Amino acid sequence: MSFAPGTQVRVKDDWPEAHRPVHIRTPYYVRGQAGTVLRHLGDFPNPEDLAFARPAERRPLYHVLFSQDAVWHEDHPGDELLVEIFEHWLEPA
Repeated sequence: MSFAPGTQVRVKDDWPEAHRPVHIRTPYYVRGQAGTVLRHLGDFPNPEDLAFARPAERRPLYHVLFSQDAVWHEDHPGDELLVEIFEHWLEPA
């Protein structure tokens, strides 16, 4: 699956660190949040595997744009949050 710019996505609400030692690059504060794909940044080795010296499959990395108010519930209309997220953490919204 690949996401085109403008695609509405949701970050998976997954917490693998609750069950085993892991290295995750996806911030906890955007898990379960909906955002918009801004751009595909390229394909890179999965850092969740690299951290444990395992073979790392190349995975698409995206800039995903979120409304800051939706993430932190602060009253600053128009503020946005841009996060780099690997594709395996995203699903269609």
